Amino acid sequence: MLKVGIIGATGYVGAEIVRLLTLRDDVEITTVVSNSFVGQPFSEVYPAYRGIFDKVCDKLDIDLICQKADFFITALPHGVSTTIIPELLKKGKRVIDHSGDFRFRDVSVYEEWYNVKHSAPQLINDAVYGLPEIYRDKIKKASLVADPGCYPTCSILGIAPALKNKLVSSEGIVINSVSGVSGSGRKSDLAYAFCETDENFKAYGLPRHRHTPEIEQELSLLCGEDVIVSFTPHLAPMKRGMISTINLNLLSEKYAAEFIHSIYEDYYKDEPFIRVLPLGRLPETKYVTGTNYLDIGLAVDKRLNKLIVVSALDNLGKGAASQAIQSLNIMAGFEETKGLLSPGQFI
Repeated sequence: MLKVGIIGATGYVGAEIVRLLTLRDDVEITTVVSNSFVGQPFSEVYPAYRGIFDKVCDKLDIDLICQKADFFITALPHGVSTTIIPELLKKGKRVIDHSGDFRFRDVSVYEEWYNVKHSAPQLINDAVYGLPEIYRDKIKKASLVADPGCYPTCSILGIAPALKNKLVSSEGIVINSVSGVSGSGRKSDLAYAFCETDENFKAYGLPRHRHTPEIEQELSLLCGEDVIVSFTPHLAPMKRGMISTINLNLLSEKYAAEFIHSIYEDYYKDEPFIRVLPLGRLPETKYVTGTNYLDIGLAVDKRLNKLIVVSALDNLGKGAASQAIQSLNIMAGFEETKGLLSPGQFI
């Protein structure tokens, strides 16, 4: 039985991890840490778990919680993980982190875009970027996995086959993405209140959203040259879900949609959670909500010689919690799809 602890368990990502793990017979959640709800049963914070997961929330005591678990999943604010994860690693624990603190190969890029001093730069080279479709072998042996952001996951996996196979230019990449409100976390800021978000649709974070350099880093590594993207995030009046529409410049006017589609199918043929839709079909958020799937559709605009890729995922699923569990399965030697093969909550 794998013993797992969740630090930051009462946020939306933490609660989704509990939902996915609590009914498994090969994993036991032995500690849930929440400084806001210390001493309260998890099922009081989220009544849906009453009678299913009633464990009392622990305070953040490294010595105490390390006695309870071997693997930890952290869902903490950026800048906080760097003060906690080094202590977990010193005690021989393996960690999957959801902050942006260990996603960057260059500490100076992180510090510039997140406007915070990194307090554990010595761990950057040891951290593995948690996209199983690209870094599966490294994740298997890793002590620290940095779970990607939801926007980067949606964008990188949508672009990867075309860029890797030199079908498109590394220049002029334009990404327009839309997220559900849960992507901002469980907080009471006015901008995310019901009356501010219902029947409303808006762009935000321009022109320097902090997921931009994460996307650029991974795309640059894929194609072996520097990539700069135009990335615009939007907030939609839905609880969860994400969709990205990506415009890419084709390197040849001869590339037909059927040919490019075959490249995408071949690239992802062995990936259990990537669904390349038939030509003429485009993803919708409701078909991936509550899942670890990422759906991809594409079209070719011959008039402009552009490839248009549409990718969709659940920002709390493949964009966060369930992707972390996919990595956990890999790290622990379980079947990678264990506990993750559920269909979307389309109603």
